Amino acid sequence: MLMLRLQRIGKKKQPSYRLIVSEKAKDPHGTNIEILGMYNPMGKESTVSFNAERVQYWIGKGAQTSNTVHNLLVGQGIIEGKKKKKSVSLTTKRRGKIEEKRKAEEEKVAAKKAVEQAAKEAAEAEKKAAEEAAKAAAEAPAEEAAPEATPEAPAEGEAKAE
Repeated sequence: MLMLRLQRIGKKKQPSYRLIVSEKAKDPHGTNIEILGMYNPMGKESTVSFNAERVQYWIGKGAQTSNTVHNLLVGQGIIEGKKKKKSVSLTTKRRGKIEEKRKAEEEKVAAKKAVEQAAKEAAEAEKKAAEEAAKAAAEAPAEEAAPEATPEAPAEGEAKAE
């Protein structure tokens, strides 16, 4: 089966790539059938220069594209379709660690929400208590005035009794 894929060239830590057509089973650094273009991801702007006619020719002949090449071709408008996701496989040990981290984060978020809810309820209770205290304080002067008058009256009556 023929594949359109990238062949790394360039200096150490300065990669650039060739778009090549080769057999899927062969090493991309070995012989290839044809070079279809260049891709340089380094620099301020990545440069992509592919021979669109030859790419479409090879795809028409049944050549498959790697996920990265497919995404580059879609980005350039040479072929139509959606970009493909990278296929990443995780070991069960790594997957378990990721699940543990996610659960711990969810617990932290839940605890934080509970603390915020408790603080909100405490603030509301304090506000109600303050309103009730203000109400009681507003009613208290009227009640205090009446009890002061009643104690004076018996005091006068006691004086008369003596």
